[in-house]
Amino acid sequence: MSSTAMKKKVLLMGKSGSGKTSMRSIIFANYIARDTRRLGATIDVEHSHVRFLGNLVLNLWDCGGQDTFMENYFTSQRDNIFRNVEVLIYVFDVESRELEKDMHYYQSCLEAILQNSPDAKIFCLVHKMDLVQEDQRDLIFKEREEDLKRLSRPLACTCFRTSIWDETLYKAWSSIVYQLIPNVQQLECNLRNFAQIIEADEVISHYQCKEQRDAHRFEKISNIIKQFKLSCSKLAASFQSMEVRNSNFAAFIDVFTSNTYVMVIMSDPSIPSAATLINIRNARRHFEKLERVDGPKHSLHMRMR
Repeated sequence: MSSTAMKKKVLLMGKSGSGKTSMRSIIFANYIARDTRRLGATIDVEHSHVRFLGNLVLNLWDCGGQDTFMENYFTSQRDNIFRNVEVLIYVFDVESRELEKDMHYYQSCLEAILQNSPDAKIFCLVHKMDLVQEDQRDLIFKEREEDLKRLSRPLACTCFRTSIWDETLYKAWSSIVYQLIPNVQQLECNLRNFAQIIEADEVISHYQCKEQRDAHRFEKISNIIKQFKLSCSKLAASFQSMEVRNSNFAAFIDVFTSNTYVMVIMSDPSIPSAATLINIRNARRHFEKLERVDGPKHSLHMRMR
């Protein structure tokens, strides 16, 4: 791995069986929900590096949640585990029968974070919400969120309700990663400029995080593309790009940078597909530079088409 990589240490913690490894496998290892049943329990700490944007690398520590491991994290491994942490993601099983113990371990994590990484961001995922009756989900999550925010003081925590069976898992993780991208506003600004330059109705990339009429729109798109890529892999076909066209619009999905894809939506029938694909290709070098934190701080204003 390049020495210039900007590594962000992310702790993924929670009691054994809370669903940590399943969600990590879905988000980062192309698992689908039903396949996570065959995953075993995490032993001690599993390390993985996920390159996200240019030189941004998530150094993910998936910490096994068995009691023996948890006690070791707070004693003999305390400094190693909790030093230089950018983000703590703590996962709670919403139907846990040991809520008091869960809260005790969470508070122990916070104490260690305060001592070793006081500037770390804290996120709590109230997981397996699909097991709760639908008409009770809002109430139960709100109660749990209030408890967690109170216990987290003086640190601030952000809570998400999640399930591996719907878009809430993508929403939570995309919101977390979004906060780790150092120049995300500049990237978004350049995407908007790119859309205007090529006269697109919309340009979508994974570092966007804006409000939509459908709150889970981006997560649904991610899931659809993921399922399509998995279907391609089963046929031993590699997915690189695609175009979908009907009488109302054309959608292009193509490689954008070394670690990202882009979706471009066009409704103007007078713009040929070849022109849009050339524009995407010409923009790649610019966005590759922007993804590098030490890259040039300029905006996209050149005419692409």
